[in-house]
Amino acid sequence: MNISEVAARAGLPAKTIRYYEEIGLIRPLRGSNGYRAFRETDLHKLAFLGRARSLGFSIEDCRTLLALYEDRSRASADVKAVARSHLGRIAAKIAELQAMQATLTALVDACAGDQRPDCPILGGLALPPAQG
Repeated sequence: MNISEVAARAGLPAKTIRYYEEIGLIRPLRGSNGYRAFRETDLHKLAFLGRARSLGFSIEDCRTLLALYEDRSRASADVKAVARSHLGRIAAKIAELQAMQATLTALVDACAGDQRPDCPILGGLALPPAQG
């Protein structure tokens, strides 16, 4: 398969596939003409990487997961540890977003939104970040 075919089948842009090759996540064969020649195994790896990235796994997590995927003697505990760590980062992001939402909701609720110049939103944005 050439890059456009594997891109269509994997649902990834060719630019992403080239990047994955550049950083060593995939290693397609090269023809005598220098063109990439993707195998079915490359397609499966690309689909795997696409799914992992869509779940927010970092490139390094993907590298680890791909190595575990290819290692038939892997321990599922190793895979779970990577996923659990990522889940913890997601939970922390959600908590951060919820705190942002609560702060912004309070500022929006405090603003009259009328013709007066005073605005609690601007006042709140002018405050230094909360400590601790």
